[in-house]
Amino acid sequence: MKKVLLLLLMAAMFIALPAVKSYALVTQDTTATAPPDDIVFTEVGSAQDSAANNLVKDSVKKDTVKADKAPVVTKDAAPKQSLWVTFGLGLLAGIAAFFLPCIFPMVPLTVGFFTKRAESRAKGIRSAIIYGLSIIVIYVGLGVIITLIWGASALNEISTDGFFNIFIFLILIVFGVSFLGAFEITLPSSFVNKLDAKSDSKGLSGIFFMAATLAVVSFSCTGPLIGTSLVAINTDLLTPVVVMFGFSLSLAVIFTLFAIFPSLMTGLPKSGGWLNSIKVFLGFLELGLSLKFLSTADLAYHWGILDREIFLAIWIVLALILGVYLLGKIKFSHDSDLAYVSVPRLFIATATFVFAIYLIPGLWGAPLKAVSALVPPLSTQDFIIGQDSGSGAGQATSSHPKRKYAEFLHIPHNIDGFFDYEEALAYAREVKKPLFLDFTGHGCVNCREMEARVWSDPRVLKRLKEDYVVVSLYTDDKTDLPVAEQFDSKILGTKVNTVGKKFKHLQAERFNTISQPYYVLLGTDEKELVSPPIGVEFDIDKYLQYLDKGLSEFAKK
Repeated sequence: MKKVLLLLLMAAMFIALPAVKSYALVTQDTTATAPPDDIVFTEVGSAQDSAANNLVKDSVKKDTVKADKAPVVTKDAAPKQSLWVTFGLGLLAGIAAFFLPCIFPMVPLTVGFFTKRAESRAKGIRSAIIYGLSIIVIYVGLGVIITLIWGASALNEISTDGFFNIFIFLILIVFGVSFLGAFEITLPSSFVNKLDAKSDSKGLSGIFFMAATLAVVSFSCTGPLIGTSLVAINTDLLTPVVVMFGFSLSLAVIFTLFAIFPSLMTGLPKSGGWLNSIKVFLGFLELGLSLKFLSTADLAYHWGILDREIFLAIWIVLALILGVYLLGKIKFSHDSDLAYVSVPRLFIATATFVFAIYLIPGLWGAPLKAVSALVPPLSTQDFIIGQDSGSGAGQATSSHPKRKYAEFLHIPHNIDGFFDYEEALAYAREVKKPLFLDFTGHGCVNCREMEARVWSDPRVLKRLKEDYVVVSLYTDDKTDLPVAEQFDSKILGTKVNTVGKKFKHLQAERFNTISQPYYVLLGTDEKELVSPPIGVEFDIDKYLQYLDKGLSEFAKK
């Protein structure tokens, strides 16, 4: 009975783990990022920034951004919420790690270690607590080292870099294949043996090195989980530390409890093939998640190698293979024979089949709102049923000349918009409509979520199509600018040589933020109609109020 209950708990945990990963991804773009500290803000339009004036012209001549001004943070960019989600991701990753083949068998060794050392009950409890704290110190220390090496701004900047995303894609593929049993990721045996020898020493040092031995021996399982947890979210200053704290807290609490109460071991199921099944399950999750990073690079550089239907087809196949595996019809190298299919295992297999069936209509253009933040946009799909009816993702058919950047950028829901600020502003003045600035990005999962859940509402879509001139400004697009349009941006501290940097510069200089999504309503005089602008807002009624207030203010001019 205890084994069945434990398996049920594991099933719930595995179902929750991808959801937390997804939610962490959804929250990654909501935090406004300040420009580097050494940047001196100058008045836009000044002689010091004459190169930028050639691009932004009249749009920036009235704005002065000072170095001591705090970055704009939208109300949705709640750091506390983001860090709690980050902590939850690390916590669940730690729980999952406990049930892996390279950690679970360590429980009897840990209990034996403390049983031999405990001269009294009180001393045994104290040693166990020190052991748990040592685990936390080791993993949190690793998080601090990661932060110190790369730094918050660097990690944030490279999170949308194409080559970085390709690197993460390859790393996750390696992790996934390793979890499937192709090979083991281990540290040098000499290093492990030295730590193990030091754990036999008396006193606090022996306890600490016992915790270090656990961390090193379990690296082949914890390494992929920690790596996935760190790259699944947009890393800022505290993220590595918070992830590691959540991860280590799970393991520390579990091992400390077993060290204090060794009788709890009697309630654990024996090690066996079910541990490897958990590892294989996580391997499939790693492979599925890796595609998100390849997709981000593919969209930013317009390679066209991972269209939406190809992405979904791979996910469908992975889900089906996983379901068949859980039913015992496929065996990997380290699997034991499956005598029968348990009820929890059947439920998890059923969930994977349901997920695969849910994805299938997406091959013909179904919006798939539940995963819209992770899969490529509909604009990358070759065939969409009913595209001409107005429900597709392509550009609206119109008789006007082709707009700038329209050959490789798209706005969903057939919105006939623009992709260049100056071009949109000129058109808005011509038709006497307000501007709707959509600062977005190919790698912005919140942007895709907003487009799928909020923009798709008929009331919102009507206002965007009829009452506003929409301009989507992709701040992470890697298309090269003509040499004549390139300039050095002091506010970004880099050379503006791509389409994405051009509009990131505009957003940073005009609004002192580079967070996405970021929605700004401007009049034809380039003044904000509603202040402050908003970011993520999944409440459709509030979003409508924002749009309506902009229209009301524009009508007063």
